[in-house]
Amino acid sequence: MAWTWKTAYRSFYYATAPEPDDIALDPATTAVLVIDIQNTYVAEPEDPEEAARWRPFLDRMRDVVIPNTVALAADARARGVEVLFARIACQTQDGRDRSLSQKKPGFNNLLLPKDGEASQLVPDLQPQGDEITVLKTTDSALTGTNLRLILHNLGIRTVICAGIFTDQCVSSTVRSLADESFDVLIVDDCCAAATDDLHRHELEVLNMIYGHVVRLEDIAGFFAA
Repeated sequence: MAWTWKTAYRSFYYATAPEPDDIALDPATTAVLVIDIQNTYVAEPEDPEEAARWRPFLDRMRDVVIPNTVALAADARARGVEVLFARIACQTQDGRDRSLSQKKPGFNNLLLPKDGEASQLVPDLQPQGDEITVLKTTDSALTGTNLRLILHNLGIRTVICAGIFTDQCVSSTVRSLADESFDVLIVDDCCAAATDDLHRHELEVLNMIYGHVVRLEDIAGFFAA
């Protein structure tokens, strides 16, 4: 069966739900938000075993997520749609201003000072002109920033989300946006989790409740509707 966002990624809760209405986007009230596509996450691990473990994610980032997000941002700019960025970055060198979720031991123990190379957005996804970037020490791009106020001041009603990780910062941001009554689109092929299973599962959880899961190929049709 051909892909259609109206029936894909259905969780148990929505397995029997009717198809959603068509989506019609207004460039004046729509924004693209690129979440945490930063140097630290695409760097090759030094340990060969870790490099092999992360290979599927790194390949997806290189071959799918980054080029598709570049295309998403370029299309948005051509339509006059706001493009915004969020990145994990602390204000202090020792990270004492980080939230607890980014101080706990393990993968999410993130020390990314704002001026360090590791915390910067990848070269292919740099803001252009006066595009806005928010710095966060939280998973949600709304919780620890003034992004909600920025979106409100820009007159935004719909946010198209891309970035990483699907099951962490993307998910937290999408949920926060939905709680603040923004319409949200999550672009499947502009996002990644550490594994495809985690990515697919989280999209099922988010879909229809917190937003609609779509693909890059769908976006142009939404603006044409």
